[in-house]
Amino acid sequence: MIGVVVPVHDEEACLDACLEALRLAVTCPRLSGEAVCIVIVLDACSDQSQRIVLTHAMQTDLRWRLDCIAVNVRNVGSARAAGAQELLQRGARWLAFTDADTRVSPSWLSTQLGLNADAVCGTVAVDDWSPHGDNAGALLAHFSRTYTDADGHRHIHGANFGVCASAYLRAGGFAPLACSEDVAMVAALQECGAHIAWSAAPRVTTSARRHARARGGFGDTLQQVVAEMAGQTATCTLAMLPEHQG
Repeated sequence: MIGVVVPVHDEEACLDACLEALRLAVTCPRLSGEAVCIVIVLDACSDQSQRIVLTHAMQTDLRWRLDCIAVNVRNVGSARAAGAQELLQRGARWLAFTDADTRVSPSWLSTQLGLNADAVCGTVAVDDWSPHGDNAGALLAHFSRTYTDADGHRHIHGANFGVCASAYLRAGGFAPLACSEDVAMVAALQECGAHIAWSAAPRVTTSARRHARARGGFGDTLQQVVAEMAGQTATCTLAMLPEHQG
């Protein structure tokens, strides 16, 4: 059985699209009918996220199932670990992780498995920078210039990560970190000698939302880039001002 974990904290605005994309991925013909179980980890949710999950759960069939568990930790590392533990108890041989503001490709799971690695670190794409308003164009240019969306990259994203059950257990699972839990997980895997595929083949599209869920995450990084660009603009503006004559 293949397991998928999605941590959720008040994600009603994007959860429908996430779950619809996952439905296509878990029913991909290239999985040869292997059962897939998606576990949504509702972490301190106060919106309609649970209702959305339950609505999608009614659309499952013999090939896949969708369940949710609730925690109240406000910690993405603990949420991912809780979902992984639930799936391991059910006998999952492979654990795939993504985020609620992310849409995976139909071949996302089958591509991860086809890489024949202990773990897979994938890349992310952004198709809508408009949440950043006037900064959208500059952010797109910065991302295109600095991000390596190709095999051999060294990016780590919880939104596009997979690991076999045995390697996950050897590495000790996700640490209870509020951010960079994915980075710590990969570091632990490397220490264990796991074979990691740094691949751009498993495709996901994530959001460029302005309100980050976790400090140090992708959204927070974008905010820092915007702040740095604003600072550089202010510096340039000051440099162009005429010197004050007293």
